[in-house]
Amino acid sequence: MPPLICLAGPTASGKSGVALALAARFPIEIVSVDSAQVYRSMDIGTAKPSAEERRRVAHHLIDLIDPSERYSAARFCSDAREVIAAIRARGRIPLLVGGTMLYLKALREGLDDLPQASALVRAELEAQAQTKGWPALHRWLAEVDPATAARLAPTDAQRIQRALEVWQVSGRPLSSFFTEPAARQARDERFLTIALEPSERSVLHTRIQRRFEAMLAAGFVEEVRALHARGDLHAGLPALRCVGYRQIWQVIEGLEPPDTLVATATAATRQLAKRQLTWLRSLPERHTLDCLAPDLVPRIEQLVSRALEGG
Repeated sequence: MPPLICLAGPTASGKSGVALALAARFPIEIVSVDSAQVYRSMDIGTAKPSAEERRRVAHHLIDLIDPSERYSAARFCSDAREVIAAIRARGRIPLLVGGTMLYLKALREGLDDLPQASALVRAELEAQAQTKGWPALHRWLAEVDPATAARLAPTDAQRIQRALEVWQVSGRPLSSFFTEPAARQARDERFLTIALEPSERSVLHTRIQRRFEAMLAAGFVEEVRALHARGDLHAGLPALRCVGYRQIWQVIEGLEPPDTLVATATAATRQLAKRQLTWLRSLPERHTLDCLAPDLVPRIEQLVSRALEGG
């Protein structure tokens, strides 16, 4: 069986455009590796493919749950394996595309069953964060699970909360769930991981700002206002912690001035891109290509062709 092809990269690196170009050349179906695109009614700010693009090329693991719900790496692995098997059964090629590196790492390296979420523990952690701040909880995480803390920003509330929840519920650090038995299961699958990394970080930063401004012009604020108007959502949910949504939500609630929105959201997105690149560079056996190179698509087509031919 040919390797599973993964196209990974930081936000605004052009993954979606490359994936669509590959689908014009190969019998590909796209599997989203994106923790934000799983949410329904969150289209503009997650840069989901358009309806026309989804008609042209099948996309999977998009619009799975309501913004009030939670998704996880464990569920992603289960969903992704099911979708991948179905695509292959149709005689087509699954192409994993996205920037949620934890999901990609879990699929590549294996993930033991994690403990179920605990509403009580989550509420306690939320209360502590309200009084102490998430950086304080990040320092606590560094004491009990230094490996996980090292890859998280001190303000990454969603993942800090989940890591501490796992530790409190199971007595084991989150990093310990990437174990040898799970890794052996994952190694049954071969991977071709193509990493899109910019040769000039400043160009990526410019892309990030322009993309956010285009999202605003497309109605991003109105999209978040509609979510806010539902009345059953709050800023602590993982969906509303997504970059861009979090900043607009704060403006809607009067916690931040509107005139700082572009600056704060693009700064947060640049930090996200930096963390994504750090994750990428920790992955072994990846093919790194400059996402700014004019011959990017032909070079990726060559890699994919060789992989499918068994080279």
